[in-house]
Amino acid sequence: MFYITAFILGCIWGSFSNVCIYRLPLNISVTKGRSYCLSCQKQINWFDNIPLVSFIVLMAKCRHCSTKIDFKYFLVELISGLNFLIIFYFFGISIESLLLIILSIFFLIIYFIDLKHFIIPNELTYPLIVLGFGKTFFTNQNYYIFPDYLNSIIGGVAGYTIIWVIIFLYKKIKNIEGMGLGDAKLLAAIGFWFGWIALPFVLFFSSLTALIVSVPSLIKKTKNLQTKIPFGPYIILGCIVYLLLFEKIIKLLN
Repeated sequence: MFYITAFILGCIWGSFSNVCIYRLPLNISVTKGRSYCLSCQKQINWFDNIPLVSFIVLMAKCRHCSTKIDFKYFLVELISGLNFLIIFYFFGISIESLLLIILSIFFLIIYFIDLKHFIIPNELTYPLIVLGFGKTFFTNQNYYIFPDYLNSIIGGVAGYTIIWVIIFLYKKIKNIEGMGLGDAKLLAAIGFWFGWIALPFVLFFSSLTALIVSVPSLIKKTKNLQTKIPFGPYIILGCIVYLLLFEKIIKLLN
């Protein structure tokens, strides 16, 4: 029953995450105004806004105008529900669970915003940075996952500096922007959350994954080296894989 409740709560947060994903890039308040159909502008009834269930019952169509509802809404709610379920399964009711749930919510919103709009809003990265450093003062943390305040500071500063240097050098050489400062702030946040030790793996994995995904498009010439890609999602994937493998990584380093 506990895990079912965790999944449901996660789906509810996923529904709110969908609001943030749509509204933040447009500078619309995420707390004011009810959700509405983007096609007919009709307000969505509460019973048509039940996470996962309404999408299935309505067969992915607006009740009023029958416009197809983007599968992304269902996917975000499902991922959020699974995030809550997995985190509580492995960490139970603990400070670690609370921290990782907060992080997963931010990651989910950033992932889909950057994927579509190629931006990472400051409204998301700044709170992540503050939370990442602020959590170092909590007691009873699992310091095997979360670093002390010194490692947190080093990680945050290093994360921002690495991306900033890449941006600076690329602009000097190519005379165009290669990455955005949103990526720098996101990597800084990860550094504050997990310390400097996470950065090499996250950078390596995210860069490698971005390269692997881009190669087919480069071969087919549907994209070129100047084509913009959202790097934030790859950074997030790198961080998730690091968290899944961190025990093995730490053992290798020791």
